[in-house]
Amino acid sequence: MKAIVCNEFAPVEQLVYQEVPDPSAGKGQVVVDIKACGVNFPDGLLVQGLYQMKPERPFIPGSEVAGVICEVGEGVKHLKVGRRVIALCMLGGYAEKVALPASHVIPIPDAIPDDEAAALVTAHATAHHALKQRANIQPGETLVVTGAAGGTGLAAVQIGKALGAKVIAVCSTQEKLDMAKQNGADILINYTERDLKTALKEVTDGKGVDVVYECVGGDTFHACSRSMGWNGRLLVVGFAGGTIPEFPVNLALVKGYSVMGVFWGSFTQHQPQDFADNMQELIGWYLAGKVKVIVDETLPLKDAKLALNKVMGRQVKGKMALRP
Repeated sequence: MKAIVCNEFAPVEQLVYQEVPDPSAGKGQVVVDIKACGVNFPDGLLVQGLYQMKPERPFIPGSEVAGVICEVGEGVKHLKVGRRVIALCMLGGYAEKVALPASHVIPIPDAIPDDEAAALVTAHATAHHALKQRANIQPGETLVVTGAAGGTGLAAVQIGKALGAKVIAVCSTQEKLDMAKQNGADILINYTERDLKTALKEVTDGKGVDVVYECVGGDTFHACSRSMGWNGRLLVVGFAGGTIPEFPVNLALVKGYSVMGVFWGSFTQHQPQDFADNMQELIGWYLAGKVKVIVDETLPLKDAKLALNKVMGRQVKGKMALRP
């Protein structure tokens, strides 16, 4: 089969599109014939050796796929060949096939297109876990979403609205803010035109923010950290801006708020039943129209380098997908 292979940690341009052996299903596993694979910011960090996880080389990147089961391993009773599924594979998604534990495979209805199904896994599931298990956000609370036009940012806007929050979208351009508004944002802030800390104080009438879904880092994080309300929850999701900020912990002390890490990959390992329940709720919300997956572009698998560079360069509104 064809796959994108990372032979050594290096710039994205050194990824190779090549033939590799077909996978086979071991005990408790299935093999999925991949129809679409989601492209995520951490994928670009991973191949450069800049992510928390550093796999043995060579490896195939790609953590979320949609496809059809083509082989079932020993002991798997609830899944059959020909079943359409989405799957969390951690690695191996940028390929024509992938073998993975049956526990990480979820059947899906035909109403969800392949590229949207693949893109539903990481971005929406991260936002869902962050706002539900970590922040325990309540109806009527204020939610700030930074990078609100990106894949996981748009997901957080949609899910925040589904959970009853008042959503404040923070973006760098009017075009991105318009996208956030179309997905349910109540208040829009362009941080290149307004001081973010001042703007957040104004729109919350000086009370501060209840929850921040922060995936940019740098100065954006610092502005949010100084804008929290009492009993607020500052969710650390990622650093798409490239700078990992240092946090003055006295702010949490005097303002009485919590700083919470959001590492969805670890959540799926530590709380697999909660992960499965979350995915069922997300699929239900998708079918009910409460959330939707915005796929900016779907490219051929061989163009993975182009897709990754667009995602890493923050040139994507919504999600990017690959199709083998």
